[in-house]
Amino acid sequence: MSRRPRSSEATAWIFMRLSGLALVFLALTHFAVTHIINDVVATDSDFVARRWENPAWRGFDWLLLALALAHGANGVRGIIDDTVHHRGRRRAVKLVVFGLAGGLFLLGTATIVAYAP
Repeated sequence: MSRRPRSSEATAWIFMRLSGLALVFLALTHFAVTHIINDVVATDSDFVARRWENPAWRGFDWLLLALALAHGANGVRGIIDDTVHHRGRRRAVKLVVFGLAGGLFLLGTATIVAYAP
């Protein structure tokens, strides 16, 4: 039994559903830990330093960063495809959006990896 290859649009659609589901869990956990379990006033650089002593929290925050940026950039890509009709402009706008997302991802990753109190 052979499988038909998925289109890139179908793959993007599946990614949006799965990443959205994961982001609900990640964002609610982040919100609960940062704003409900701990006092908001105590959420400062020392709080982050104590939390990031555990590599699992760094991984959690990195996954939240990566999925949020990818999910958001993919959503904007869909909006661009729907609204920018000129092929060259569409490509240029996507390049800017994905460039910004990539730059923010690199900056966030560098911060999470290199952070030392």
